[in-house]
Amino acid sequence: MGKTRTRGRERAYSRVVPGLSGRVLVVDDNKVIRQLIRVNLELEGFEVVTAADGAECLEIVHRVRPDAVTLDVVMPRLDGLNTAARLRADARTRDIPIAIISACTPYEIESGWSAGADAFLAKPFEPAEMVRLVRRLVGWPEVEAEGAPGDAESVVRPAG
Repeated sequence: MGKTRTRGRERAYSRVVPGLSGRVLVVDDNKVIRQLIRVNLELEGFEVVTAADGAECLEIVHRVRPDAVTLDVVMPRLDGLNTAARLRADARTRDIPIAIISACTPYEIESGWSAGADAFLAKPFEPAEMVRLVRRLVGWPEVEAEGAPGDAESVVRPAG
């Protein structure tokens, strides 16, 4: 089971508020992983757009205007860490919450914090844990899970 780490960043999005779509840009070079994330988020009411690597993410992010981005680290053309850094460097995308969904080695976590990632989820992960993470990133209210409450270990890192 993956571990979740988050850095505090509040957003006022909720699926009960008209006009807020809960759009997530999922970036992973593995088609199966993209589909797994997409299906589970769509079942929760999110709108999902996918990209196969960081370069494609940067090509579409301004058109898509996501409420959150999930990034794999190891991808062709442009990896997730450099993609996160570029998103943070752009005034139009710097406030979009970013979750790294990858192996989450100590190097990836330390480099991810430096690049501006807000949260980490280690592969392999439980789909319900991934959904909870994305819900927190976009500020949606927590929902009672059917599984055991608190089965995901979260570490919060203060913003700043």
